[in-house]
Amino acid sequence: MFQTFILGAVQGLCEFLPVSSSGHLALLQHFFGLNTDGEEMVAFNLLLHFATVISLMIYFRREIFQVLCEWSAGLFGKRDFGWYYGWAILTTSFLTALIGLPMRKLVNIISASPLYVGCGLIFTAIILAAVPVMSNSGKRNSLIKVAIVVGIAQGIAVLPGVSRSGMTIAASILMGMELSEAFKFSFMISIPAILGANLLEFIKFYKSGEAAFMPEGYLIACAAAFVLGLLALGIMRRLVASEKWPYFGIYCFILGTVAIVISL
Repeated sequence: MFQTFILGAVQGLCEFLPVSSSGHLALLQHFFGLNTDGEEMVAFNLLLHFATVISLMIYFRREIFQVLCEWSAGLFGKRDFGWYYGWAILTTSFLTALIGLPMRKLVNIISASPLYVGCGLIFTAIILAAVPVMSNSGKRNSLIKVAIVVGIAQGIAVLPGVSRSGMTIAASILMGMELSEAFKFSFMISIPAILGANLLEFIKFYKSGEAAFMPEGYLIACAAAFVLGLLALGIMRRLVASEKWPYFGIYCFILGTVAIVISL
């Protein structure tokens, strides 16, 4: 139960910070001696991600409602900003699926290897270190161009150790978005991506006909992921506003190095 709670807490804290929650879960599960490829852990990880996406939807409930309303109105001729924003989210989601889905087997292989996860964390550290340079050189681009580049970045970030939020915010800044816009866009586009991944895993379980037994204390772990996810979103918004979030790259570099050294 203690291990289950720790995994839930780590998922909640790390999902929205630029440190790769999937990388942390993979390293912890390896440390705890858990089978990352087992149906039980796959289903448990699925529940944890669902808990954090619910916290995300609550945090951005006003923005989601506005985009849905304006995008729906656009179908009948009234084209406000939400119409274009909605299409940008759909474009990003399509590209993420196009890149991420073929890498599902590779993701499982990397999750089982602290060496590969460590390499992913160091890659994240390099991306975060480049953010200050990107923010000074980025030229404003159209929303659809931003969506294409960010969609590719989010697709690459399915690899454990590579931070989704770090990659997408960095890509948004590179394309000329302001920090506050990049923060919102990064997490808005994650909703269909995470829900889509959850749906695919659910269909897989349903078709397999196998029961997925949850570890002891999984409901408490999901509650921890939900509550700490809300907390992490608030922390991340303040860090983005103060432009201090790239310093997480130092943490990613240290953790990635430790993971590689231990694996060797």
